[in-house]
Amino acid sequence: MLFCLTANHRNTEFDVLDRISRVATSTAADLTNTHSFVRGAVVLATCNRFEAYLEIDEPLTGGAALAREAVLDVLRGPAGDDADALRASAVSLAGDDVVRHLFAVSSGLESMVVGEEEISGQVQRALVAAREVGTTSTELERVFQRAAHATRSVRAKADVAAAGRSLARIALDLADSRVTDWATVRVLLVGTGQYAATTIAALRARGAGDVRVYSSTGRAEQFAAKYGIRPQRDLREAIGDADIVMTCTARYTVTPDDIPDTARRLIIDLGLPRNVDPRVADVPGVELLDLELIGRHASLPELGPGLHEVVGSAAAVFTAERDAAPAIVALRAHIQSALDAELDRVRARGGDARTEASLRHLAGVLSHTPSVRAREAAADGRLREFEAALETVFGVEVDTSSAEDGFEGLAAV
Repeated sequence: MLFCLTANHRNTEFDVLDRISRVATSTAADLTNTHSFVRGAVVLATCNRFEAYLEIDEPLTGGAALAREAVLDVLRGPAGDDADALRASAVSLAGDDVVRHLFAVSSGLESMVVGEEEISGQVQRALVAAREVGTTSTELERVFQRAAHATRSVRAKADVAAAGRSLARIALDLADSRVTDWATVRVLLVGTGQYAATTIAALRARGAGDVRVYSSTGRAEQFAAKYGIRPQRDLREAIGDADIVMTCTARYTVTPDDIPDTARRLIIDLGLPRNVDPRVADVPGVELLDLELIGRHASLPELGPGLHEVVGSAAAVFTAERDAAPAIVALRAHIQSALDAELDRVRARGGDARTEASLRHLAGVLSHTPSVRAREAAADGRLREFEAALETVFGVEVDTSSAEDGFEGLAAV
């Protein structure tokens, strides 16, 4: 069974999400190492959400409740009271609801800025991180990979990426009222990740021409050469020479000590964990714009309900394929058995390769339409009727003990 604990901008305070995201690195490994019923875990910690996706043993009495406690239990050590805050605010999902939720999250429909395009990459990076520590499972791999397909379907329908609904663009929308001419503004980026690249595109769209970059990892010169901007070696000096500072890094936190003077400047913190110490807002001349403020003031039209229908359809297809897999495997195995027997007879009579190829093609044709009908029956809630028909017509019994085994069998048959 799939399970998800989700804490996000809709149900949890930003400060709690901030602190949780700082200690979430080992959560997936802790879950699989300390709780035997957890088959796999992928943890997604982004700029406005913490989510733990688990595959747990089924049947398991009170599985969802046990999984929720497992997540909170492993967080309690590093997160302390914030784990209790999560207990009061986070939402638990189980089964097919997890599939629909992940597809919607990956598509940007659950984001603080609806439709923002960064989230799909963050979802896939969470999967990669889980692979690296060995905490994924067959089912989690499958559902996360299919989330990427759902995202592409949503964007194909709505052109979400072209809509420009990213956190960086929304932050700059809010900064517009403070900027007379973007061409004369000196902008400093702190960080060289993918988010920084998105921010450069958003700045250039507004006509910003004086953009610099600082990196605590020494990547500023390489990054600057790639994007045609200026590298900075000293953060304090770079901030002193900037009108706007935009942070998008997980490796450095700007503190009051990094502010060299009281010149008027805007600092935009796009990070969670925070890239800017909240005390910076108390420094004379500084205006701090963080994610919480962006989320409070960003006013965007809701994307059409049709996009949620695309997500729902993708989730329905996924669950139908999963549920129908044992029946499809049983049918294909039956056809394959008949094919193998016929091939043996053909070879015994001196049949040639063309005859064998024709028989294999015929077997594929015979299995195609029933496979499609199996998925349709599963989507319509009539899968048991289909399975009963298989047994009646072909004498094929379907092993429904494990849909996961069925999925794996589809690749083998």
